[in-house]
Amino acid sequence: MRLVVCFLCLFTVFGPAECGNVLVWYTEGSHWINLRIVLKALLDRGHNVTVSIPDTSIYMKAKESDRFTYQPFNVSMDEQDMRNFIDEFVYFSVYETDQLSLEILKKLQKFVSIIQDMNLLHCDGILKSPEVMDKLRNGKFDIVLSDPLYPCSDIVAEVLNVPLVYTFRAVERMCGQIPAPPSFVPATMSKLTDKMNFKERIINMLLYLSQNVFSIFGFKRFDNYYTEYLGRPTSYCEMMLKADIWLIRTYWDFEFPEPFLPNFKYVGGLHCTPAKPLPEDMEEFVQSSGDDGIVVFSLGTLVKKMPKEMSNMIASALAKIPQKVLWRYDGEKPDTLGENTRIYKWIPQNDLLGHPKTRAFITHGGTNSIYEAIYHGVPMVGIPLFGDQPDNLAHMTAKGAAVVMDNIKNTQPQDLVDGLSAVINDPSYKENAMHLSRIHHDRPIKPLDESVFWIEFVMRNKGAKHLHVEAHNLTWYQYHCLDVFAFLITILTVVLYVFFKMFKFFIMRCCFRSKRKSKKE
Repeated sequence: MRLVVCFLCLFTVFGPAECGNVLVWYTEGSHWINLRIVLKALLDRGHNVTVSIPDTSIYMKAKESDRFTYQPFNVSMDEQDMRNFIDEFVYFSVYETDQLSLEILKKLQKFVSIIQDMNLLHCDGILKSPEVMDKLRNGKFDIVLSDPLYPCSDIVAEVLNVPLVYTFRAVERMCGQIPAPPSFVPATMSKLTDKMNFKERIINMLLYLSQNVFSIFGFKRFDNYYTEYLGRPTSYCEMMLKADIWLIRTYWDFEFPEPFLPNFKYVGGLHCTPAKPLPEDMEEFVQSSGDDGIVVFSLGTLVKKMPKEMSNMIASALAKIPQKVLWRYDGEKPDTLGENTRIYKWIPQNDLLGHPKTRAFITHGGTNSIYEAIYHGVPMVGIPLFGDQPDNLAHMTAKGAAVVMDNIKNTQPQDLVDGLSAVINDPSYKENAMHLSRIHHDRPIKPLDESVFWIEFVMRNKGAKHLHVEAHNLTWYQYHCLDVFAFLITILTVVLYVFFKMFKFFIMRCCFRSKRKSKKE
């Protein structure tokens, strides 16, 4: 009987499992932080995860604690050059783009060209390396998981003949063909809401048109690269349409209601967790705030330093508020730093936002940061820097959970003080933030679990093409029914022309007969 029991126990442990091999495309910054959460959940469920990692990576560092299998590849550029470029690009985006000019546009075009060069060098590091491609072919992968911020994962998925899942938020309207009526769906980075007046709808339409033009000409280098590598005419957006599932990193607590497609799944906030206890010294500082509470301040991972006059301006503003402030900052200590403010090179942001003494969050408006604030129901003061951050904070302002500064360069100390005073002392901001938090938590399935489900779904079913709409196979004029309109207008024109000719013929004939009759009489 003991042998039988042991056999049955072993049978239950070593029963059949549906584990797969996941190939992960490289990405950087907050995108990697977000993606890594999903990968750890996949590992916990028994899947094998292989992460492609370039030798110039800044944030993607191989760690034994991550339990990933890493597939390194070489990029023909120096890591320090990449760091210098990122620092230069961030400085330009934060401090030089407040006013558009021809010089600024030329500089922006230069940065975009360099970024595309870097992206294509990363593509070469994998696609044009026989050694790396042979390892990928022999890896017997079941799926490619990618953040399309970096291109060419779709090429690898096609070469390996495996499904592709995207996790992103930005190009889904341009390259994913989500229906987006410009009358109530604001364009990406427009800072508009779904309630637009006539003037705003004009602006929104122009932004849509300009973004469509950019998708045609801005991705031209990628289109040429894809065409050359695959040996057939193709385009960047055309290849992106082949993704089986798009995991969009937002949700209806953040987005305005709009149409979406069945292969688009909203999983915003998947990285958020309940707050854990703070380090002892930090908890002591937080508790010293008394009834006034604390303010959490972070401008994200990319902005670690700022000009001295700017840090002094911010520090002088923070010194005027009664709350204690925990500021994530890696620059030189400001001369005007108040006794109520402590600077840290790193802070447990999620745990601080979940602390009962937290009254407000000063944020740059990154999607991850906003979702941590939504998760814990904390009102925000936004200082947008670049990219999608102004648009993100516009969403929070429209939902009554944030006050937004114009930009960090033009913000005055009193503006920051007034913004903090508003979100802390006006109860509507806290109520609106808690309302968003309740919406976020009131879901049939947790966002992380939903992400894992759809990745496993694609692996089990060898793809999810049954969720693709036929729009992906239509040309732009077919999609908008322009050929149908042209046909109907042509038919209508012909019919009207025939009626006109017949009418003219009968009129002329009647007139001719009446004239002959009158002559005879």
